[in-house]
Amino acid sequence: MTEEAPKPHKRRVRYSGTHPRRFEQKYKELDPAKYADQIEHIIAKGLTPAGTHRPICVDEILQILSPKPGETIFDATLGYGGHARKILPKLLPGGRYFAVDVDTVELPKTEARLRAEGYGPDVLTIRKMNYAGILGLLGEAGGGFDCVLADLGVSSMQLDNPERGFTYKADGPLDLRLNPERGQPASEFLKTVTADKLKALFEENSDEPHALMAARAIKEAVLPIKTTSDLAKAVRAGLAKASPKPGEEDIKKTLQRVFQALRIEVNGEFSALDRFLEALPWAVKPGGRIAVLTFHSGEDRRVKKAFFRGEEQGLYSSVAQTPSRPSAAERRSNPRSSSAKLRWAVRSAKPAF
Repeated sequence: MTEEAPKPHKRRVRYSGTHPRRFEQKYKELDPAKYADQIEHIIAKGLTPAGTHRPICVDEILQILSPKPGETIFDATLGYGGHARKILPKLLPGGRYFAVDVDTVELPKTEARLRAEGYGPDVLTIRKMNYAGILGLLGEAGGGFDCVLADLGVSSMQLDNPERGFTYKADGPLDLRLNPERGQPASEFLKTVTADKLKALFEENSDEPHALMAARAIKEAVLPIKTTSDLAKAVRAGLAKASPKPGEEDIKKTLQRVFQALRIEVNGEFSALDRFLEALPWAVKPGGRIAVLTFHSGEDRRVKKAFFRGEEQGLYSSVAQTPSRPSAAERRSNPRSSSAKLRWAVRSAKPAF
């Protein structure tokens, strides 16, 4: 029996200057376990290390969910696993943590990290699926969940990687899919959508004040829009015709909202959220606690209406009347938390049917 030849050593990506700028060059940030001291320094400056994600409102969520030994929890968006890492120890002994995500790129990485920390299948169940299918897990969960956590939106590791196409700040393919193995990328969607439909999407999905101008600019672009840079250039060209012309900060906000609106459409995020919110009363045990973290008004409106409607119907014994926000200290430490809103609900004993 012959031994396999050792794999050739692969040199890391080199860069000029003293600080890496491109995502793939940030080898220390992309290997946080190996360079813990440097990562702490980056976080202390209010930054998120490339390829990672910092969980938001952790203390507030722990207070709302109040996880206890032996309880069963559903995590609708596992992401980088930051919230899971804080909650899991509180379920032991005897508890179960069910976590789902659609991101086929990041999910295996997160599962490997959590398994390495000692959380086996007896405690941690991970599924590649959309959280709207929560009812499909009730059999494994013993008929219902004691707690449900939904951290909506997009994660930092998705935003940071140019290959995912989530941001105008770095050039890459205009993809925007949370699950790159399903559906069509945003670049393909833009080929067939009409300007009127695009305008409506920008208004509905991101409350964009320059929706018409941005939509027309995209559809009137001379060359096909294939990359994030192509989209940003087209929108900038359209806003340049406005009178008065928006300032640079307003242009950046429009670009953020355009990318957000397209991401929501490409991934069907609002329809998934609506199905999830409708299923929640059937999925949560009496007295069960729910925490939902949103990052823009379209998400928050849906959660607010669903919780208030459930309270009126007697399905929730109490709900948050106003959303909680990250503390000033957290917003300073992690600027990406600034738009977050946290709402909660407590399931009543009334049957959902």
